[in-house]
Amino acid sequence: MWTQKSLNELVKEKLAGYPFLVVSNREPYIHDFSGGEIVYRVPASGLTVALDPVMQACGGTWIAHGSGDADRKVVDKNGKIGIPPEKPRYALKRLWLSREEEDGYYFGFANEALWPLCHNAYTKPVFEEADWEAYKKVNETFARSVLEEVGDKKAFVFIQDYHLTLLPRLIKDKNPDIITAQFWHIPWPHREAFHICPWEEEILQGLLGNDLLGFHIRHHCNNFLDTVDRAIEAKVDWERYEVTCGGGKTAVRFFPISVDFGALSRFAQSQEVEARAKEFREQLDLDGKIVGVGFDRLDYTKGIPDRLRAMGRFLERYPDYREKVVFIQGGVPSRIRISDYKKLSKEIDRMEEETNSRWATGGWKPIIYLREHQSQTALMALRRLADFFVVSSLHDGMNVVAKEFVASRFDEDGVLILSPFTGSARELTDAVFANPYATDQFAEAIKTAVEMPKTERRRRMRKMRQVVRENNIYKWAADIISELVKFEFGE
Repeated sequence: MWTQKSLNELVKEKLAGYPFLVVSNREPYIHDFSGGEIVYRVPASGLTVALDPVMQACGGTWIAHGSGDADRKVVDKNGKIGIPPEKPRYALKRLWLSREEEDGYYFGFANEALWPLCHNAYTKPVFEEADWEAYKKVNETFARSVLEEVGDKKAFVFIQDYHLTLLPRLIKDKNPDIITAQFWHIPWPHREAFHICPWEEEILQGLLGNDLLGFHIRHHCNNFLDTVDRAIEAKVDWERYEVTCGGGKTAVRFFPISVDFGALSRFAQSQEVEARAKEFREQLDLDGKIVGVGFDRLDYTKGIPDRLRAMGRFLERYPDYREKVVFIQGGVPSRIRISDYKKLSKEIDRMEEETNSRWATGGWKPIIYLREHQSQTALMALRRLADFFVVSSLHDGMNVVAKEFVASRFDEDGVLILSPFTGSARELTDAVFANPYATDQFAEAIKTAVEMPKTERRRRMRKMRQVVRENNIYKWAADIISELVKFEFGE
């Protein structure tokens, strides 16, 4: 099994003497003012939670947008701070965006255009010229920050996600010796869907500035190559999964992202998690109840209304479970400046109210909606409490929340109800699958989970834990780094 130590040894062997940079929109730690003091928090982002242990193993510099209201107060004159705050292992370099730049680049083009374009969730993308201009400008800002850090030296730069599609080409044009890899954390759609983007060619040209471009699953690699084959002048080698464009070559590979299995499993067994789980049991009156749990960023791709609808259908079909089953939904507000996210929040509120008003009796209600931000300890306690855990995404690149649940269940118990439209469904084949669009089938999946014998629950969970243990976040990083160094050393 890959560990932080073995990954560190790989980095020392393969990347010795070369600066190693990670670049993303979201920062792994955010500093805010609270009660007159500066505190830090870890954002609700699968990307940053997954990459932080990798960077702690690798060292180097992480460049990201500083979004916290106290971020400027804690950095040095170069915009840097050692991370994690208690025991620094790497440098976080923050760059600053104006409110107008953030609105256009992040809320506008990245999340009203590219996000819905790439997810099959039936939300129409919005393409605004002003947002595209802001997106280009911010990508140039990131490029300057990378080049300031690297100069004219050779370096390995690992770029994250759909916010920075233009970055690899921008930095390669200034310093061709930089080796770049980019990981696309969301799905890549079929070519007809991506073709509606007015700036399709510019985005593809930008991504093909990379030496290595990674996706979660092979299907997304195929969609990308198909898009390139149709849209621009390039040679696609389907046998080698490579694209030659403008004299450069880009390898396209799939690397299923994962989690830090060992750290999550240990944390789940801690006294602080045990104490928080006890508090939840008492506060929410969970003793003697069958507990379902789901928690997500409040995003229309996560299928939250669909799981609430399925809970209502489950109680309608099987009323004997009234007062016996409780479903806890946690939600982290997300992108609330965007109208589609505001609509989603209102829909979830309405469905919770309708379900509870129909089925609640006395002190019991079937849906408990935790609207406030939950700490990592609280989230782990909820995983521990779950008799069944629901991941009902309409479309997801991977969804590490499902893997986090599996890693947390050191007791080898609990049932994972999983949407087949997630990348993780290809690995966690012992989950109970539920189509979020098919309410009756979803309700039956809940019944299956609720009634599953303990021996069967444990058999399934043991197999899923073995998969996540072996294919952990360090193996993901090691696979990418091993592929990346081939461009420098020809290994």
